Amino acid sequence: MAVILITGGARSGKSKRAETRVRAFPGQPVYVATAEALDAEMEQRIAGHRARRGTDWIEREVPLDLVPALVASDGGGPRLVDCLTLWLSNLMHAGRDWEREVTELANALPRLKSAVVLVTNEVGLGIVPDNALARSYRDAAGIMNQIIAAVADEVEFVVAGLPMKLK
Repeated sequence: MAVILITGGARSGKSKRAETRVRAFPGQPVYVATAEALDAEMEQRIAGHRARRGTDWIEREVPLDLVPALVASDGGGPRLVDCLTLWLSNLMHAGRDWEREVTELANALPRLKSAVVLVTNEVGLGIVPDNALARSYRDAAGIMNQIIAAVADEVEFVVAGLPMKLK
């Protein structure tokens, strides 16, 4: 079993890299999508991801209950979670205790049998946001990424489609 965290900026090639990593494991891959198609632009993004992946993936839409979805799908093919920062946003928007849920995820990952590749964004590399909500989200994402990276077997940072091994 492997836990692999892939991070980077927007449109850096993280998802494509994660798909490649998942396909290297045996079994039918499972795509755990945290995004919700709440507008036309997001619908197009989701459609683009689906078209690139092809039809051989099992798809699960999981905007909030990530740990139960990973536990329920364990023992089958490798899983790709795309992405943790959208999941975090969903948790915060729903008023859920994101710190508790991230801790639950960190505790669950090492106990899973099937490989998990998690995609996340590095949102703290730019300027300091000008509003409290954006600063809170940026800080939460940084904390979440540190917690998950600590339990991951491997961590990669993707820039311009090129992966750099961090762990």
